[in-house]
Amino acid sequence: MECAKKMLTVEATDLPEVKIITARRIGDARGFFSEVWNRKRFAEAGLNHDYVQINHSLSAETGTLRGLHFQSHPFAQDKLVRVARGRILDVAVDIRRSSPTFGRHVAVELSADNGRQLLVPVGFAHGFCTLEPATEVVYQVTAYYSGEHDHGLAFDDAALAIAWPYPADTLILSDKDRRHPRLADLPAHFA
Repeated sequence: MECAKKMLTVEATDLPEVKIITARRIGDARGFFSEVWNRKRFAEAGLNHDYVQINHSLSAETGTLRGLHFQSHPFAQDKLVRVARGRILDVAVDIRRSSPTFGRHVAVELSADNGRQLLVPVGFAHGFCTLEPATEVVYQVTAYYSGEHDHGLAFDDAALAIAWPYPADTLILSDKDRRHPRLADLPAHFA
């Protein structure tokens, strides 16, 4: 779907609720300009989200994996993820128990060069692996961070069959991200 003078392109993924969004870049010899989020244009595309917080992470090393993360109700978050510098493999996993796509995932390469963004809705775990050093990821969320409602899913759960770009034993993770439960052991946060 293209809208608003082709300023915004929304692409479907294999999981209907997860969308790839690309804002048009207007460039010249100096570089480019892009509206990465515009409430009116997003609403015209049927994407009505009220973002309340913007997060920015820097991962120094290639092969840094962050995730798979999500927040439960009442602090469940829609996320709009983009890369300001570098490249990532961005992953969203459906963790809604009643969903016909429960346990399935999509993996999309996002980069500063391609300008793609991934919309990860409530009910999906999210994570990414860096494909270049000094990668910076920026994402907007629709609910404030709440440590009490912060949860995760094991990145290496064989049931998910995520093809991370590097062997699991070489990935750089936080201790917290190494201890998340597998899908079969995950409480039903999203029925």
